[in-house]
Amino acid sequence: MTHSVLTERNLKLLFPLPAIVFVAVLMIFPVLYTLFLSLTNWNLTSGMPLSFVGFKSYLRVFNEPRFLAAVFRTFVFTFFAVAIEGFLGVTIALILNRTFVGKGVAKLLLLLPLVATPVAVGIVFNLFYDPTIGLANFLLKTLGLPQAAWITSPGTVIPSLIIVDVWQWTPMITLIVLAGLAGLSSEPLEAARVDGASEWQILRHVTLPMVMPVILTAVILRLIDALKTFDIIFAMTGGGPGYASETLNIMGFKYSFEYFRMGQSAVILVALFLLVFGCSLAIMKLRAASEH
Repeated sequence: MTHSVLTERNLKLLFPLPAIVFVAVLMIFPVLYTLFLSLTNWNLTSGMPLSFVGFKSYLRVFNEPRFLAAVFRTFVFTFFAVAIEGFLGVTIALILNRTFVGKGVAKLLLLLPLVATPVAVGIVFNLFYDPTIGLANFLLKTLGLPQAAWITSPGTVIPSLIIVDVWQWTPMITLIVLAGLAGLSSEPLEAARVDGASEWQILRHVTLPMVMPVILTAVILRLIDALKTFDIIFAMTGGGPGYASETLNIMGFKYSFEYFRMGQSAVILVALFLLVFGCSLAIMKLRAASEH
């Protein structure tokens, strides 16, 4: 009896072991190694061996105006991109939740931005934003409006990148919210109609509160991804012009693979990790509060 209990206990530990090892190797180890590197002054071009300097690298990076500007751009890009995507995503989901002619075609078209790779999207939008042959300025000229510099001007590069991000990732929020709407019980909606509530009142006081946990889940997923955005920005601007579109992810990449200052690059990536982690916790608390 004792032997069988021990065997069963061992099996309970043995079966999840591969998954635990997989997570430890591919997730926990890189995080811990990055934390270790952030406490060193490792520079591949200095010819000096790696040495432990504690928090000196943190103080050096955090006091750089370039770092603070990158943090600000990361917040600006993420806030406006996710806010617009959330609003448009929920709006489109509410429209697609109704019955109308061409609904299937509309859903199919909605999926197209999601299947395109971000680098390919960046290349196409580079052509779209081209100051001389781009379609964007052609449309502005046709409408009699002044032409814009788009991604070649520090003042318009972040809004231009936000437009690209919104185009590609709004469908993701739409699909998640649409799935949540499809799973709602019809009884509260019917009861509200019986009580004489208008469609706007039903939407505001019944539908949206019921689907709010799903909306917040979609926003959490998109927020985490937007904070880490790299491919579209790198493919379109490389962080330029100058440093005008340099976010934390782009800055960390440049410190690693252009300047070879690995210790300071690790500091930037640790800051990005803490930023993503903190924002995720805040929205998860908001989601939990919405459920009560």
